[in-house]
Amino acid sequence: MNDMRSSNNQRPRPSADQGWKWIAIGIFIVAGIFFIYSSISPRNTAQQIPYNTFVKDISGSQVSSANLDNTTGTITGTLKNGTSYSVNGPLPPLSSEVSQLQKSGVNLTFSNSSAGLLASILSYAIPFILFLGLIIWFNRRAQGQMSGIMSIGRSKAKQYSSERPRTTFEDVAGYNGVKAEIKEVVDFLKSPMRFKAVGARTPKGILLVGPPGTGKTLLARAVAGEAGVPFLSVSGSDFMEMFVGVGASRVRDLFQTARKQAPAIIFIDEIDSIGRKRGAGLGGGHDEREQTLNQMLSEMDGFDPAEGVVIMAATNRPDILDEALLRPGRFDRQIVVPLPDLEERLPILKVHCRGKKLASDVDLAVIARGTPGMSGADLANLVNEAALHAVRRGSDEISMADFEDARDRVLMGQRRDSMVLSEEEKERVAYHEGGHALLAYVLKYADPVHKVTILPTGMALGVTQQLPMEERHLYPKEYIEDSLVVRMGGRVAEMLVYGDLSTGASNDLVGNTELARKMVREWGMSDRIGPMAWGSQGMVFLGEDLMHSRDYSEDTQRVIDEEVERILREQEQRATDLMVEHRSGLEAIARALLEKETIDGVEVGRLVDEAYGREVHPGGKKTGVVPRLEAVQNIAMNAKDEL
Repeated sequence: MNDMRSSNNQRPRPSADQGWKWIAIGIFIVAGIFFIYSSISPRNTAQQIPYNTFVKDISGSQVSSANLDNTTGTITGTLKNGTSYSVNGPLPPLSSEVSQLQKSGVNLTFSNSSAGLLASILSYAIPFILFLGLIIWFNRRAQGQMSGIMSIGRSKAKQYSSERPRTTFEDVAGYNGVKAEIKEVVDFLKSPMRFKAVGARTPKGILLVGPPGTGKTLLARAVAGEAGVPFLSVSGSDFMEMFVGVGASRVRDLFQTARKQAPAIIFIDEIDSIGRKRGAGLGGGHDEREQTLNQMLSEMDGFDPAEGVVIMAATNRPDILDEALLRPGRFDRQIVVPLPDLEERLPILKVHCRGKKLASDVDLAVIARGTPGMSGADLANLVNEAALHAVRRGSDEISMADFEDARDRVLMGQRRDSMVLSEEEKERVAYHEGGHALLAYVLKYADPVHKVTILPTGMALGVTQQLPMEERHLYPKEYIEDSLVVRMGGRVAEMLVYGDLSTGASNDLVGNTELARKMVREWGMSDRIGPMAWGSQGMVFLGEDLMHSRDYSEDTQRVIDEEVERILREQEQRATDLMVEHRSGLEAIARALLEKETIDGVEVGRLVDEAYGREVHPGGKKTGVVPRLEAVQNIAMNAKDEL
C-alpha cells in the first residue's frame, strides 16, 4: 500500500515554515541587487588621503582639480603631480575650503551621486521588507492554526485511487475460502447489474475476524487493489480526540466523502477501539466513544443509509463489539481469518521467501510441517530471522540450519549469553527441565518434545519446548490432564532430587491453576460441578465484568475451589508416580543437559528408553517427533557459539 498514491479529502494547511521561506527569498533578492550594482559600478582607483592632508595640499597649491559630491561628501580629483586622490569630506562641504579652492585657481566642480541614493533607499527598504515578511509569516501561521482547528472534525481517512501499483488476491497466499467470500463483494462493485438482475444486493458490511497476524489488513489492501473503486482507509483510533463531538463529526465526514464517490469501500482497521459494547465500564452512556459508535450505527443503516458504500472492518476481539454493530444490515458477513493450516503455511512461506537466496537443502514443506500454530506474521518473522542468522554467520544464502535457529528464537526467545549460572543452579535447572521433558515423552497424549535447553533464554533459566505433530482444534480431557502433569514435572523433579522446592516452578503453577479453573468453571470437566458454567467470562478491563455480581453462591465457590485443588493434587501425584518409575531416565536427561546444554526430542526419547530398559511406547504408540529444520544434526548444541 506504500506505493499507492493517496490524496486527502481536505485542503492542505500552509506550513509554518513557508513564511520564513519567502522572507529568505526576499533577503536574497535585495542582497543580489546590491551585489550586482556594486559589481557593475566603476571602481575607484584613486589614492585615499586624509582630509587634513587635503587641506594642507590646498594651502600649498598642490591641487589641480576637485569634484565635490553633494550626496556623500566625497572629494575626488588630481594633484598637480598627476596623482588621483579621494577624500571623505564633511557634509555639507565647508565654505572656507570651497572658497580657498576657488582662490587657488583649482578646476572645481560639483555632482550628486546616484549610488548613494540607492544605498539610502536600500537602508530604508531592507528593514521594511523584513518587517513586512514577519507580518506575512505571523498571518499565515495564524491562518494555519485556525484551519487546523476548523478542520478537526474532518475524517483522517486515506483515500486511494484506482490508478496505482496494486495489491491483489494473488499476493495473498492461501485462504481460498476467505478470498472467495470477499471476491463476491468485489464482483458486485465491478458488475452490479449481474447481481441486481436476480434481486441480490451487496453485503453492506464485512467484518474480518481472526487472531493477530493472520492477514486481515492485507486482505483489505487486496480488495482495494481488485475493486477498482475509491477506497478509504482509516484506523478506529483516528476517530477519537480530546474534544467532545469530534469522533461523531469525523464519522459523518467519512461517510459523506464515500457517498460522493460511490460506489466506494470504507475500511476501518481495529474497529474494536470504537465499537465496544455500550454501557460497559465506568464511562456511562454518554462518553465520547459511545457518541462516535452511535453515529456510525446511524450512518451504516439508519434513516439515511450509505447507498453504494461497502464497509469493511478488521478486529481480533469480536466478543467485545456491540451487538447492534454486528446485526445484518450493518455487518452482514463475519469472515473468520484463522491461523493458517499446513496447506496454507507452505504458500505463505513461498511468498515471504521471494527475493531471498535459499540454500539447496532448504525444504519449505518441512518448514511448514514444523511450524504449527504460527500466523502469517509469525512466518514472515521466521523467514527474516533466518536471513539475519545467515548474515551473522557470514553466509550469503539461507540454510535449513538458519531456519532451525530462527524457529528456536521465535518460540523460545533470545538466549542471554551474558547470564552465567553457578554449578548448583545449572544442575537444578537441568533436573527441572529434565522433569518436564521426561513426562512429555512418557505421557501418551502430551505434545512431543521439540528441544530442551538449560541456557538462559528469554525470561527463563531453561526451556522445554513442545510442538504438536498436527493441527489441533479440539482438546480432550486426557490431553488437558497430561498437559497439567507435564507442567508439574519440574516441581516434582526438584522435590524428588533435592527434597525441597525453588521459585523455578512459579509460571508452571500459574498456568496449571488457570487451566484447572477453566476445567471446572467453563468446560464442565468436574463431576461435582456437572455440566454447568459458572462466572462471567468478561474481563474487568473491558468493562464487561465490573458491574456484574457473582452468579453463584458461596457453597458453589467452595466446591469450585475444592475441585480445582483436587485436580491439581491428582495430577501432581501422577507426575510423582511417573517420575519415581522413570528416575533413571530423569538422571540420564539431566546428565546430557549438563554436558551438552541443549538436546532435542529425539535424544530425549532415546535416553529415556535406554534407561527404562525397553521402549516406553511399545508398538510405536508415540513415535512421532517434531520435524527438524536442518540437515546437519546437533546444530543446536553449537548455537551458542554461532551467536
